[in-house]
Amino acid sequence: MSALGRDIGLELVVNGRAEVGEGPVWDVARGVLWWVDIVPGLIHRYDPRTARDVVFAAGSAVGAVMPRHDGRLVAALEDRLAVLDPASGALDTLLAIPATDPPLRSNDAKCDPAGRLWLDRMAPDAAPGRGSLWSVSPTLESRQWLDGLTIPNGLAWSPDGRTMYYTDSVWCEVRAYAFEPATGEMGAARTLVSSPDDGTVPDGLTVDAEGCVWVARWGAGCVVRVSPGGEILGRVDLPVSQVTCCTFGGDGLEDLYITTAHEEFGPADFAREPTAGGLFRCRPGARGLPPAAFAG
Repeated sequence: MSALGRDIGLELVVNGRAEVGEGPVWDVARGVLWWVDIVPGLIHRYDPRTARDVVFAAGSAVGAVMPRHDGRLVAALEDRLAVLDPASGALDTLLAIPATDPPLRSNDAKCDPAGRLWLDRMAPDAAPGRGSLWSVSPTLESRQWLDGLTIPNGLAWSPDGRTMYYTDSVWCEVRAYAFEPATGEMGAARTLVSSPDDGTVPDGLTVDAEGCVWVARWGAGCVVRVSPGGEILGRVDLPVSQVTCCTFGGDGLEDLYITTAHEEFGPADFAREPTAGGLFRCRPGARGLPPAAFAG
């Protein structure tokens, strides 16, 4: 199950059959995991104490949810950022996103250590060059940083906040950008790690307390742990091919939660991968960092 040299106890915790499971984030205050199914617009709240997964309908495609400074959450929807009530699932508009023709949707989103929200936008059909990366300040001012993207994806920061890790899946690599925490400025980029030339691509990612980057590899059925210098240190193998994202949670942030998908699956695909679209958990011997909250 793993190339990490130990029994990590990989288990399926929610057989959710998500079309595109994504955006897992640990809610430290409530002790639950939030995650989404992008295309049908479903927001999941998984409680490991009860093994119960509650689902809220967002009313549109939803790329991610993130903690907010007041204890509520922010959801990145197709046409807006919305404040999510964690008890009822009610959504109140925080910031409208201007419409485009053809339309775009939100993909991955996270907050940096200073409380800015970073948001990917892309075409629903992944049309080349239509994606972009934006930041939203605590005063709700937005700024575009990158354009011409196709499948803008994983976002994370080093423990000291001075490196921003990012990928567009079609790059087939994760890039490390110099980052200024005080101003939120992105600087020069270097390649952290490249994917093998086998059709698999990087997707979502997270950073552990030691500064290593955990990268979900779509099509490869695994998550790899990469050192800040780009060395692959280990791998978690899953019984499904479309691995989308990961984050640490649980007591001590020692559990690695992994989302998956079953995009464009047919009966034969499900016969090979009956747990595709499920939420998995393991304990790989690393500890995560608590997620930053949006200050706006």
